[in-house]
Formats: sequence, C-alpha cells, structure tokens
Amino acid sequence: MATVRTSRSARWRRWGAAAGASAVLLLASGCSQQDVQEALSFNHPDPATEQAPVIAHLWYGAWVAATFVGVLTAGLILYAAFRYRRKSPDAPAPKQLRYNIPLELMYTVVPLVMILGMFYFTARDQHDLTRVSATPDNTVSVVGFRWSWAFNYTEDGVYDVGTAEVEDIPTLYLPVNESVVFELESPDVIHSFWIPAFLMKMDVFPDRLNKFEVTPNKVGEYAGRCAELCGVDHARMLFRVKVVERAEYDRHMAELREKGQVGEITTDRISRDGERYWEIDRYPEGEL
Repeated sequence: MATVRTSRSARWRRWGAAAGASAVLLLASGCSQQDVQEALSFNHPDPATEQAPVIAHLWYGAWVAATFVGVLTAGLILYAAFRYRRKSPDAPAPKQLRYNIPLELMYTVVPLVMILGMFYFTARDQHDLTRVSATPDNTVSVVGFRWSWAFNYTEDGVYDVGTAEVEDIPTLYLPVNESVVFELESPDVIHSFWIPAFLMKMDVFPDRLNKFEVTPNKVGEYAGRCAELCGVDHARMLFRVKVVERAEYDRHMAELREKGQVGEITTDRISRDGERYWEIDRYPEGEL
C-alpha cells in the first residue's frame, strides 16, 4: 500500500511540474522583450535624474521584502494545511494549542525587525532626496492652482503659465545635467507636483513652501501631472517637461521675454486675477 501511495504521489508531482513549466512557457511566448522588462521593473519609467535610481532601489527593495514575506507566509499556511489535514472523516483533529510563548515572541519580534529595517532605509533615502543645496544651478518656482500650473524661472526673471484647456498646457524647460530646485506653492487647495520619469513627487500646499532638488540627466520630453485629487478639473492639471541642452534652454527663455512674460506669477496674483488663467464657464448653475 505504501508503494502504491508513493508512486501516485510521484506521478502527481511530475504532472504538476509539467503543468507549471507549460504555463510559464505559454506566458513567456505571449510577452515581448519590452513587456518582460516592464514586468521586471514593475512598470516604472526609466529614471531621468541623478536622484531617481535611489528611489528605484528603495522601490525594488520594498518589493523584494514584501515578496519574501508573502512567499514565506503562503508556504507556512500551505504546509500546515496539508501536513496537519484530517486524513479521514473519522480521524481525530490535530492537537490544538492555546498559546505558545516562543511562537508569540516570534510573531512580535520578526515584524518589528522588518518594519524597523524598512523605516531605516526609507528615512535614510528620504533625507538625501529632500536635501536642498544653497546654490543650485537653477530655481523654478512652481505654482499649482485650479486647474493648471505656472512656472517661474527665477534666475531668468520670466514665467510660463497654462490654462485648464488641455491644448494649452504649459511646458517646463530644464537644462540637462544642471541641478534645479523646485519651490512649490498653491493659492487654493492641495495639489501634487509629479513628473513620473523623475520618480519623485511632492505635495503643493497653500500657505506652505515645499522644496526638492533634482538634476535631470537625460535629454527628452516627459509628462507631468497633478497626483492629488484636488477637485472637479483635477484631470486637466497636466504639463510637459522638456530636458534640453543649455543653448536651447536659453533660446526658450529669450522667447518668453519676447512674448512679454517677464516677472513672476505669484499665488497672490493668481488669487486676484484668477479668471485670466483658469476659470472656464463650462458648468451651468446647478449642474455640479
């Protein structure tokens, strides 16, 4: 009888291994190299700043830790379910434990160690990522308002501003391989300044100045948006980011001067002259 049971168990293991291998091959055959790369990177964009790899490594580390815990927990659950299952309806139930001091200590110590470890790495990286130098190469004052963005290029004394119309979203120009400090303000509600390719975002508060610094190191055009649900036209708060060579950046600054966009768009100015920038009469009274 034992020989028959062993033979049957081995046969089921072979069938299971074959089915698993077939499933992996089937999934892999339907995936392109780009799909595989996106899956392995958890679908985040290629880092476009010097600071972004730090965030990516922290992200990967969190996933590795979560995967380890998930696999270990699932393995222990399955082991207990199969190892101590009732072999027949008449078999007695496994021995029950009301408490087990070593087990209870493990349940307390292991999660505590894991949480403290993740807190350490998060606090360490956050300290570096939110540090702002006293003399950055460039400073951009960002004003997020309902429902667009204004970018003030502090060193050049010019600005760019968008409206709530999708075809009129503003474009933020940044010189490649030069540090830039973003100073974030809002005249109305909480927004969130997010450039996915930079792997960094920060909330934009009324009556509070937030700052962070990055150094874009890849020429290209990237998407930007508000990552905080801020109201009815939240989805319209889009902008573009162009990381360009210094010569093209200087040409764009000159174009803004020629358009008369000299000075600064402040939160007070938007609050005072707001309908010039964002108010659109699309919603009849009582429709919202």
